Amino acid sequence: MAARQAQPRPDDEAPVFVISVAAELAGMHAQTLRQYDRLGLVTPSRTRGGGRRYSARDVALLREIQRLSQEEGVSLAGIARILELENSVAALRARVAELSREVERLETAASGGSRIFSVGPGGEIFASRLGERPRRRPGSGSGAGSASQALVLWRP
Repeated sequence: MAARQAQPRPDDEAPVFVISVAAELAGMHAQTLRQYDRLGLVTPSRTRGGGRRYSARDVALLREIQRLSQEEGVSLAGIARILELENSVAALRARVAELSREVERLETAASGGSRIFSVGPGGEIFASRLGERPRRRPGSGSGAGSASQALVLWRP
């Protein structure tokens, strides 16, 4: 007897369910799904002929809408606002993660021997490594009134 291979599970985002199946999975009437689509609460994919196709994620969202409506007593307008805010939070979290990766990349590059450029009081440019003070060039003003030689690390 040949070993059965496990069938790959469809992606949660794959639009695979027709409206009648999605309605049954969500425990709703198909007309309710159409209404939610008109209100923008759940936006299924469309076939070329205009038929609705729901993903597993859409079905989970339908169940959450039903829970908020029936168990929590939230109006459909309230549910729309909740979903909008949840989407905003998800987008902001993704942006924070993206920016954190960029900061980490820049810090790694800076500590990996990248050069830092500084400008002297006369407009001269000095290249140095992280933690290294710029070297004075001869005649660059070593008198009592010369500017500080402190190195400033600027992180954009």
